[in-house]
Amino acid sequence: MASDETKEDRRTGSVAGVYVVDDRITNRNILTRLAASVEEGLHVQAFADPRAALEAASERMPDLVITDYKMPEMDGATFIAAFRSLPGGDETPIVVITVYEDRDYCYRALEAGATDFLLSPVDHLEFRARARNLLTLRRQQKLLEERARVLAATLEDDRSRSEARQAQWYRLLDRLPAAVHAIDRDGKVTLANQTWRQIFGDEAAVRVVSEIPGASSDQETLLNAKVFDTGNPLAPTEQALVDRTGEQRLFLTTRSPVFDVAGRTVEVVSVAVDITDVRKAEQRLRAARHRDRLTGLVNRDRLLDRLQQEGARALRSNDISAFVLLDLDRFKSINDVFGHSFGDELLLGVAQRLSRLLRDGDTLARLGGDEFAILATDLRRVDDAVDVVLRLREAFEEPFIIRDQEIHSGASFGIALMPRDGRSADQIARKAELAMYRAKAAGRDGYSFYADDMNASASRMLAMERDLREALARGQFVLHYQPQLSLADESLVGAEVLVRWQHPRQGLVLPGEFIGLCEELGLIGSLSNLVMTGAFSELKRWQQRGLPARLAINISPAQFRVPGLELTVERILKETGVDPSFVEIELTESSVIDHTDTALEALNRLCDLGLTLSLDDFGTGYSSLSYVRRLPVSKLKIDQSFIHNLTTSRSDRSIVEGIVELCHKLQLTVIAEGVETSEQLNILRDMGCDAVQGQFFSAPLPATEFEERFLDTRHHAPVIPLRRRR
Repeated sequence: MASDETKEDRRTGSVAGVYVVDDRITNRNILTRLAASVEEGLHVQAFADPRAALEAASERMPDLVITDYKMPEMDGATFIAAFRSLPGGDETPIVVITVYEDRDYCYRALEAGATDFLLSPVDHLEFRARARNLLTLRRQQKLLEERARVLAATLEDDRSRSEARQAQWYRLLDRLPAAVHAIDRDGKVTLANQTWRQIFGDEAAVRVVSEIPGASSDQETLLNAKVFDTGNPLAPTEQALVDRTGEQRLFLTTRSPVFDVAGRTVEVVSVAVDITDVRKAEQRLRAARHRDRLTGLVNRDRLLDRLQQEGARALRSNDISAFVLLDLDRFKSINDVFGHSFGDELLLGVAQRLSRLLRDGDTLARLGGDEFAILATDLRRVDDAVDVVLRLREAFEEPFIIRDQEIHSGASFGIALMPRDGRSADQIARKAELAMYRAKAAGRDGYSFYADDMNASASRMLAMERDLREALARGQFVLHYQPQLSLADESLVGAEVLVRWQHPRQGLVLPGEFIGLCEELGLIGSLSNLVMTGAFSELKRWQQRGLPARLAINISPAQFRVPGLELTVERILKETGVDPSFVEIELTESSVIDHTDTALEALNRLCDLGLTLSLDDFGTGYSSLSYVRRLPVSKLKIDQSFIHNLTTSRSDRSIVEGIVELCHKLQLTVIAEGVETSEQLNILRDMGCDAVQGQFFSAPLPATEFEERFLDTRHHAPVIPLRRRR
């Protein structure tokens, strides 16, 4: 209970009552304290069980109810419906607190009779403003009801004074700060107090409400019709109307029926409180809480919120976000010499210059003192963060002119990358600060990444990017082929195409060292086209010599993110003249699961070209055979990590055996990669695995050596196109 009340208070109901209903004691205590702070003297009762609240309401109806939506004994919608069925319960405003942002939860609560809802955690200022408005509206509604009862009793006692009493009633209505009007079933205004006439004009008081510009809306028409149809009052609702000056204003409105002697609803009385200024004040307060007073930039709290959201998004999209902390060099000396107001003018000048140098989508904030921070998003490479810093440093190339004084100022920058350096906003901010201090220690006017090795890494990445572009231009990539053999008779059934980089200084570079960077730089499409063109041409040459062969080519997950892959494959097939039934496209689980709609469309179109599809590295991702059933794949490759432990790990052996068995039931061909020993080979043969690939038979070989060792001399299995699954 927020305050004491006497028996007389409880009897007369002069003390406003608020019910708080929440099964969790922490939330209940917070909401109770918040409700008690709305205005002095409120009587607040808290209930853990909604049934107890209903029992209490049946004895004394509160003026406002604050309830949680999800409660174990009774959910919010059920509680609201039960509350509305109590005598007098249809007029009490009810606010629902919920963590659910889904509109369905909100609609359910509103359909059950909720007046309003707030998202948890509750904004204290918004809570108090809305609760205060609803309590004010309820008081005015009760005042009208009390005046109506008094007037009715007076008219009943003394009919001769009816005209005087009616005039008194109208004077009371005119003194109300709320806009009150009544309409009949034809929509004609039958009563309008002074406040309503001031808003919509004196002439509006004798017209049909639907003909009054701004005074009616589709929402109001429907709500009035509901009162006429049901004969029940409606809980307060917010509605936007346009006043006689053309300004849109926001009202909190209740509607109640007026009955004739036969009990029929003949009029609807609406009481509306203008809450426009309250809502504007709420918006200004919310905006002010997130802005720096001096510069108008977002403040630390708002930036950290944005950083936390960006961390989750960057993790899903594989993009990089850079948090750049900027601290002015020698600012304390400027403050000491010229004073704090002079320093404030310098800070304002810095903020203005930095703002002009931002990219679209980046966020600039002042953290306090002489510290600023920039959140740069949608970066693809580490050196993109360097480009951001170099551009920001341009703000300090020219001196600042403050009160006719020429001030030269510089800044030290600390850079932390998300998600590489962390996933939480606090982690990233702390690491950027450490990096900034390193930059200051190194001589100021510079920048530093969080980790020393990241500076070296950025240099290496830049060098590799340059070498990669040169390698594509000069044709430094070569193709190797690793045979795939049948376990039934060890005959050749196909080969996987693997790309290698013949680096002029480092020698043969394996794909694990450059494929990721190619994807990051957007070069993977060019590399894949080069691989497909070379492999298809080699396959065509072998086929012309009468050497049957099937080639499996890997497609990067990045290529499934954009449409058009199937068009590129079709073009290269036509240029090389290869029969597509001899080509197998290998894709990873992430290719289709991360980009389902685009990927499935591309897969089906590849199948339409006559290609067959296989799922590579199975077991390293989502590993859902039920999901595989939806894909048009014909073959599944068990990842080599399971094969490596096949002779030592009982669990891995059971997993492989289960995959083989289930794949055969799904009519999928199964191939195991990474076979290195005869023991592994024998186990896989006993399990019924269809084919194998690995060092036990051969490492990946250049085309000429592969042709000599496996095409010219080795027995070949008939090349029969695999069954296509759609």
